[in-house]
Order: sequence, then C-alpha cells, then structure tokens
Amino acid sequence: MVDKKLGDAEKLLGGGVSTIGKGAEGFSKEFMDFLQKYQVIGLAVAFVIGTAATKLVNSTVSDIIMPVIAVLIPGGNWREAVFQIGPVKFLLGDFVGAIIDFVIIAVVIFVLVKYIMKGDVSKKI
Repeated sequence: MVDKKLGDAEKLLGGGVSTIGKGAEGFSKEFMDFLQKYQVIGLAVAFVIGTAATKLVNSTVSDIIMPVIAVLIPGGNWREAVFQIGPVKFLLGDFVGAIIDFVIIAVVIFVLVKYIMKGDVSKKI
C-alpha cells in the first residue's frame, strides 16, 4: 500500500520523490561549487584581515601620529576643536581626524594592492 502511494506521488511529481534522499548530497556539492566559483572563503578571509587592519591603522593614527601633531598644534587636544558660527557648531577637529584616518588607510591599501598586483602576470583590460 505504501509503495503504491509512493509510486503515485512519484508520478505526480515527475519522478522527483526518488531523488529526495540524494538532495543533501547534491546540495552540498552545489554549495561547495558556489564557494569555489565566487571565492567566498577568500572574501571572508579578506574581510577579517581588513577589520584587523582597520583597527591597526586607527590605533597607529590615534596613538602614534596624532600625539605628534597635537604637540605641533597649540592647545593640544585638536580632535575636540570646534568652529562655531552663532548657534551652529562644526566639529572641525573630529572631521580633520577622520580625513587623516582615511588618507592613511587609502595609502596602505594602495601600497598593498600595488604589491599584490605586481606578482599578477595576467593583464586585466
């Protein structure tokens, strides 16, 4: 009786019932193909390294470079510098700090990409 019902279901679904047990194997192969085709593992590793590099650059800027700049700027704590026009306050020091952080990160990324691409023999057009 169960075999008859399974046969009826298989006819109704076009033979797909017998491959249900093979679905997990097919899914895992398809998933592995996806990971390899789109290089997801490499992207994940790059993301983690990028996060760590961002922390390193931010620490370098705030702990090494900015104290030197703070000595050169009168008043010392330049990150709290405010430019005020009437009731409007512009956080100029914080903005300048963000620009300096961005420039340092951009230069580091540029140097790394130039170094990595130097070894790439394929020509990208």
